[in-house]
Amino acid sequence: MPRNFSVRVSAAGFWRIVLGVLAAANVVAAILVMYPPGGSADDLERQRENLQVQAATRRAQIEQTRQHAGSVEKGRSEGEKFLSDYFLARRTAYSTLLSELDAAADQAKIKPKEHAYATEPIEGSDSLSLMTITANYEGTYANLMRFVHEIDRSPRMLIIEALNAAPQQGSGTLSVSMKIDAFVRGDGSGPEAPAE
Repeated sequence: MPRNFSVRVSAAGFWRIVLGVLAAANVVAAILVMYPPGGSADDLERQRENLQVQAATRRAQIEQTRQHAGSVEKGRSEGEKFLSDYFLARRTAYSTLLSELDAAADQAKIKPKEHAYATEPIEGSDSLSLMTITANYEGTYANLMRFVHEIDRSPRMLIIEALNAAPQQGSGTLSVSMKIDAFVRGDGSGPEAPAE
Protein backbone atom coordinates (compact mmCIF):
# COMPACT_ATOMS: atom_id res chain seq x y z
CA MET A 1 0.00 0.00 0.00
CA PRO A 2 1.35 3.35 -0.94
CA ARG A 3 2.24 5.82 1.67
CA ASN A 4 1.13 9.42 1.57
CA PHE A 5 3.96 11.67 1.41
CA SER A 6 3.24 15.06 2.79
CA VAL A 7 5.47 17.89 3.64
CA ARG A 8 4.70 19.86 6.60
CA VAL A 9 5.81 23.38 6.85
CA SER A 10 5.72 25.09 10.07
CA ALA A 11 4.32 28.54 10.44
CA ALA A 12 7.77 29.99 11.05
CA GLY A 13 9.09 28.39 7.84
CA PHE A 14 6.16 29.77 5.90
CA TRP A 15 6.90 33.30 7.02
CA ARG A 16 10.56 32.85 6.19
CA ILE A 17 9.65 31.91 2.60
CA VAL A 18 7.31 34.88 2.31
CA LEU A 19 9.96 37.23 3.68
CA GLY A 20 12.57 35.77 1.27
CA VAL A 21 10.26 36.31 -1.73
CA LEU A 22 9.53 39.88 -0.59
CA ALA A 23 13.24 40.59 -0.09
CA ALA A 24 14.01 39.29 -3.60
CA ALA A 25 11.18 41.42 -5.01
CA ASN A 26 12.59 44.45 -3.19
CA VAL A 27 16.04 43.80 -4.64
CA VAL A 28 14.55 43.52 -8.16
CA ALA A 29 12.53 46.70 -7.61
CA ALA A 30 15.60 48.55 -6.34
CA ILE A 31 17.59 47.46 -9.41
CA LEU A 32 14.78 48.61 -11.72
CA VAL A 33 14.60 51.97 -9.95
CA MET A 34 18.38 52.49 -10.09
CA TYR A 35 18.81 51.15 -13.63
CA PRO A 36 15.47 51.46 -15.43
CA PRO A 37 15.09 49.76 -18.81
CA GLY A 38 15.78 52.34 -21.53
CA GLY A 39 18.00 54.40 -19.26
CA SER A 40 17.56 56.92 -16.51
CA ALA A 41 15.86 60.27 -16.94
CA ASP A 42 19.26 61.92 -17.48
CA ASP A 43 20.20 59.30 -20.10
CA LEU A 44 16.89 59.82 -21.88
CA GLU A 45 17.38 63.61 -21.82
CA ARG A 46 20.88 63.26 -23.33
CA GLN A 47 19.50 60.93 -26.02
CA ARG A 48 16.74 63.44 -26.82
CA GLU A 49 19.27 66.28 -27.14
CA ASN A 50 21.51 64.14 -29.41
CA LEU A 51 18.53 63.28 -31.60
CA GLN A 52 17.57 66.95 -31.86
CA VAL A 53 21.12 67.86 -32.93
CA GLN A 54 21.11 65.04 -35.50
CA ALA A 55 17.72 66.16 -36.83
CA ALA A 56 18.94 69.77 -37.17
CA THR A 57 22.08 68.57 -39.00
CA ARG A 58 20.00 66.45 -41.38
CA ARG A 59 17.62 69.36 -42.05
CA ALA A 60 20.62 71.57 -42.91
CA GLN A 61 21.98 68.87 -45.23
CA ILE A 62 18.60 68.52 -46.94
CA GLU A 63 18.37 72.30 -47.43
CA GLN A 64 21.90 72.38 -48.86
CA THR A 65 21.01 69.51 -51.21
CA ARG A 66 17.91 71.42 -52.34
CA GLN A 67 20.04 74.49 -53.05
CA HIS A 68 22.51 72.38 -55.06
CA ALA A 69 19.66 70.80 -57.02
CA GLY A 70 18.24 74.25 -57.73
CA SER A 71 21.64 75.48 -58.91
CA VAL A 72 22.07 72.45 -61.16
CA GLU A 73 18.61 72.97 -62.66
CA LYS A 74 19.31 76.68 -63.18
CA GLY A 75 22.62 75.83 -64.87
CA ARG A 76 20.92 73.27 -67.09
CA SER A 77 18.21 75.71 -68.18
CA GLU A 78 20.75 78.51 -68.81
CA GLY A 79 22.92 76.08 -70.79
CA GLU A 80 19.96 75.05 -72.92
CA LYS A 81 19.05 78.72 -73.46
CA PHE A 82 22.64 79.47 -74.49
CA LEU A 83 22.62 76.58 -76.96
CA SER A 84 19.29 77.63 -78.46
CA ASP A 85 20.30 81.32 -78.68
CA TYR A 86 23.81 81.01 -80.09
CA PHE A 87 24.01 77.60 -81.79
CA LEU A 88 22.25 76.85 -85.06
CA ALA A 89 19.65 74.10 -85.24
CA ARG A 90 20.88 71.26 -87.46
CA ARG A 91 17.73 71.29 -89.58
CA THR A 92 18.00 74.97 -90.51
CA ALA A 93 21.75 75.62 -90.02
CA TYR A 94 22.65 75.89 -93.69
CA SER A 95 19.82 78.21 -94.70
CA THR A 96 20.09 80.36 -91.56
CA LEU A 97 23.82 80.84 -91.97
CA LEU A 98 23.53 81.55 -95.69
CA SER A 99 20.84 84.18 -95.11
CA GLU A 100 22.83 85.81 -92.27
CA LEU A 101 26.01 86.00 -94.37
CA ASP A 102 24.08 87.33 -97.37
CA ALA A 103 22.37 89.96 -95.21
CA ALA A 104 25.73 91.01 -93.73
CA ALA A 105 27.25 91.19 -97.23
CA ASP A 106 24.33 93.35 -98.43
CA GLN A 107 24.72 95.70 -95.43
CA ALA A 108 28.47 95.97 -96.05
CA LYS A 109 28.10 96.33 -99.84
CA ILE A 110 30.58 93.51 -100.38
CA LYS A 111 30.05 91.11 -103.27
CA PRO A 112 29.68 87.42 -102.30
CA LYS A 113 31.41 84.79 -104.43
CA GLU A 114 31.50 81.03 -103.89
CA HIS A 115 30.87 79.38 -100.51
CA ALA A 116 31.72 75.90 -99.22
CA TYR A 117 30.34 74.33 -96.06
CA ALA A 118 31.62 71.35 -94.08
CA THR A 119 30.25 69.97 -90.84
CA GLU A 120 32.13 67.72 -88.46
CA PRO A 121 31.18 66.46 -84.99
CA ILE A 122 32.75 68.03 -81.93
CA GLU A 123 34.79 65.50 -80.00
CA GLY A 124 33.18 64.53 -76.71
CA SER A 125 29.68 65.64 -77.67
CA ASP A 126 26.85 63.59 -79.10
CA SER A 127 24.74 66.50 -80.30
CA LEU A 128 27.12 69.35 -81.22
CA SER A 129 28.93 69.88 -84.51
CA LEU A 130 31.24 72.51 -85.94
CA MET A 131 30.28 73.95 -89.31
CA THR A 132 33.18 75.50 -91.19
CA ILE A 133 32.32 77.93 -93.98
CA THR A 134 34.91 78.87 -96.56
CA ALA A 135 33.61 81.97 -98.33
CA ASN A 136 35.04 84.33 -100.91
CA TYR A 137 34.07 87.99 -101.31
CA GLU A 138 35.08 91.00 -103.34
CA GLY A 139 34.99 94.61 -102.17
CA THR A 140 36.90 97.58 -100.82
CA TYR A 141 38.74 97.69 -97.54
CA ALA A 142 35.91 99.75 -95.99
CA ASN A 143 33.37 97.15 -97.22
CA LEU A 144 35.46 94.39 -95.66
CA MET A 145 35.66 96.18 -92.30
CA ARG A 146 31.92 96.75 -92.28
CA PHE A 147 31.32 93.09 -93.23
CA VAL A 148 33.50 91.90 -90.33
CA HIS A 149 31.56 94.25 -88.04
CA GLU A 150 28.23 92.82 -89.27
CA ILE A 151 29.45 89.26 -88.63
CA ASP A 152 30.54 90.32 -85.15
CA ARG A 153 27.04 91.69 -84.45
CA SER A 154 25.37 88.43 -85.54
CA PRO A 155 23.02 86.91 -82.96
CA ARG A 156 24.76 83.58 -83.56
CA MET A 157 28.21 82.63 -82.37
CA LEU A 158 30.22 83.04 -85.56
CA ILE A 159 34.00 82.88 -85.31
CA ILE A 160 36.24 84.21 -88.07
CA GLU A 161 39.01 81.63 -88.05
CA ALA A 162 40.99 83.02 -90.97
CA LEU A 163 40.79 86.06 -93.24
CA ASN A 164 42.98 86.69 -96.27
CA ALA A 165 42.66 89.78 -98.41
CA ALA A 166 44.62 90.44 -101.57
CA PRO A 167 44.36 93.53 -103.80
CA GLN A 168 43.20 93.02 -107.36
CA GLN A 169 45.43 94.57 -110.00
CA GLY A 170 44.19 97.75 -111.58
CA SER A 171 41.30 98.36 -109.14
CA GLY A 172 40.74 99.45 -105.56
CA THR A 173 39.02 96.20 -104.62
CA LEU A 174 40.20 93.26 -102.56
CA SER A 175 39.73 89.55 -103.11
CA VAL A 176 38.75 88.26 -99.70
CA SER A 177 38.84 84.65 -98.56
CA MET A 178 37.36 83.87 -95.14
CA LYS A 179 37.03 80.80 -93.00
CA ILE A 180 34.13 81.14 -90.54
CA ASP A 181 33.16 78.66 -87.85
CA ALA A 182 29.63 78.23 -86.52
CA PHE A 183 28.30 75.76 -83.98
CA VAL A 184 25.41 73.45 -84.78
CA ARG A 185 23.25 71.68 -82.22
CA GLY A 186 21.51 68.44 -83.03
CA ASP A 187 17.77 68.54 -82.61
CA GLY A 188 17.23 64.90 -83.43
CA SER A 189 15.62 65.61 -86.78
CA GLY A 190 16.73 66.14 -90.33
CA PRO A 191 20.04 65.49 -92.03
CA GLU A 192 23.11 67.56 -91.45
CA ALA A 193 23.58 70.71 -93.48
CA PRO A 194 24.73 69.94 -97.01
CA ALA A 195 28.23 70.66 -98.22
CA GLU A 196 28.57 72.69 -101.42
